[in-house]
Amino acid sequence: MRVLLVDDEEELVSALAERLLLRDIDAEWFTTGTDALQRVESGCFDLAVLDMKMPKISGLALREKLHAKCPAMKFIFLTGYGSEKDFASATAKVGTADYLVKPVDIEVLLGRMHELLNSERGVK
Repeated sequence: MRVLLVDDEEELVSALAERLLLRDIDAEWFTTGTDALQRVESGCFDLAVLDMKMPKISGLALREKLHAKCPAMKFIFLTGYGSEKDFASATAKVGTADYLVKPVDIEVLLGRMHELLNSERGVK
């Protein structure tokens, strides 16, 4: 499994990548959507875990750009702001309800990742 992690909180995203790597999951992390988009120019990932609110490009806007480059990539959003109801409404507009509230439990994230990659529920 190859995972792209994008969150403007460097400490969080680097720790998350490290924890995934300890579980033999190939994870690369970035703190900007621009850097993540440049990275996918050289190859796609199976799944992207995106922060919902980031400077310059939101997680939803980044998802659209990544999906255009890598149509098979699945997506999970992380949010630390607002209500779950508002977030669920926003993600439903792009055809996904896969999100987790920060701070994210690594086991919950792993379960969601495996579930998403092993089902047709994810955004294609």
